[in-house]
Amino acid sequence: MSVHINAKKGAIAKTVLMPGDPLRAKWIAEEFLQDVSCYNDVRGMLGYTGTYQGKRISVQGSGMGVPSALIYYHELITEYDVETIIRVGTAGAYQSDLELRDVVLAMSASTTSSINNFEFYGAHYAPTANFELFKSALQYAEANDILLKAGNVLTNDVFYEDDPNRYKKWAAHGVLCVEMETAGLYTIAAKHNIKALSILTISDSLVTRATTSSLERETSFKKMVEIALNIT
Repeated sequence: MSVHINAKKGAIAKTVLMPGDPLRAKWIAEEFLQDVSCYNDVRGMLGYTGTYQGKRISVQGSGMGVPSALIYYHELITEYDVETIIRVGTAGAYQSDLELRDVVLAMSASTTSSINNFEFYGAHYAPTANFELFKSALQYAEANDILLKAGNVLTNDVFYEDDPNRYKKWAAHGVLCVEMETAGLYTIAAKHNIKALSILTISDSLVTRATTSSLERETSFKKMVEIALNIT
């Protein structure tokens, strides 16, 4: 057991899918996996292990934001020997051609978080996806007619911005969307030499102000999960 995960050694698979929402973790486990068992319920941050097409897979909630997510990434990697983490999360569109439910692959992650400035003594580290996972995701999407976009995303520490137009600066530099965990995932994955990829579904748009419901975000974003499960 680790501090925040009450699983025994061997209870967690080498590959873990990680939504922020623990209830989305529960939905993924029940919707896609067979022979499922719950290995974690500490602080309500649910974790499950099962099989998908004969492959052993775990699904673990991470909470919202880099600080929360890094706790789970760190413990999964250092205490449970996890080798691959795929984030399956939601994001807000910064570009007008991104619509609700569109899928985005995060090639890299800009961030407002100071974690990497602290880690690299004020220098600016560039958190980047694992190439093998990224390539596999593109190939699977193309082969199965799943439309997606790939590029730079913003990992933001602030959910509610005081300035509703602040996103436009990032959008003007090609950033596709905003979320809250990817930069932390890509950094810790590089540090520990594991594979990581962030697959995101557009749940709302800062451009059009369109949005989805909490239930839709929890239980209906299937395409990104399908991609994640089939590239492990």
